[in-house]
Amino acid sequence: MLAAVLLITAATALAIYYVTPKQQVTVAAVKRPSPGADRGRAHALRVGTVDVPVEGFLSWSLLDRQNGRITGSPNMAEPSDTMSMVKAWLAADYLRVSAEKGEEPSGFRLGQLTIMIRDSDNAAAIAVYELAGGHDSILRMIEICGLTDSQAHPNNWSNTVISARDTVRLASCIADGRAAGDRWTPWLLSEMRGVRGTGDFGVRRALPEPEASEVAIKNGWLLRDEDGLWHMACAWR
Repeated sequence: MLAAVLLITAATALAIYYVTPKQQVTVAAVKRPSPGADRGRAHALRVGTVDVPVEGFLSWSLLDRQNGRITGSPNMAEPSDTMSMVKAWLAADYLRVSAEKGEEPSGFRLGQLTIMIRDSDNAAAIAVYELAGGHDSILRMIEICGLTDSQAHPNNWSNTVISARDTVRLASCIADGRAAGDRWTPWLLSEMRGVRGTGDFGVRRALPEPEASEVAIKNGWLLRDEDGLWHMACAWR
């Protein structure tokens, strides 16, 4: 199994990738503030050792959004595929380009974006991918978000590859408005908070309320014929 986690908060962005030799890995974690602590202050970061009960590969990356510093595992620049996680970019790119052209998305198109994000509808993703320029849209993602380890597939959004390091860069790009633009970023994040059904899995399920409901995510999952493994990805904000 291959998995990826992308977490974006006001202070940090975190990405973790792993596949199914058993290994012990060191990952970054956010320490909870004590009761009554000033929530406006940056949370302390701590590094802990985690036992991974699966065979395979793990990569993680942490971006401090206050100073732009990225830290991570030695292999954080090694890329893997995104599956449906990239749908968040497709929505952002379509909305930003529409705004730049002075065009207003129709109710039908916004509904299409909603089911693409909330329900991970692949037919909607294919349509939006084509509307956004296909391969060119992923190239814009790489340029606009400053990605260095990513690559676009000639004609398949699901086969876009991205590293843990680039994933936190993409997370920051979505959060700060570069991806969707000032007007549409709040709308996109709201749709990501509304992910439901089969696509609602990952770290959000481990968080207590009200934090869990405030988290915006976009997951991806696919049993790849090429290697016979489940590939999974989870994008957080």
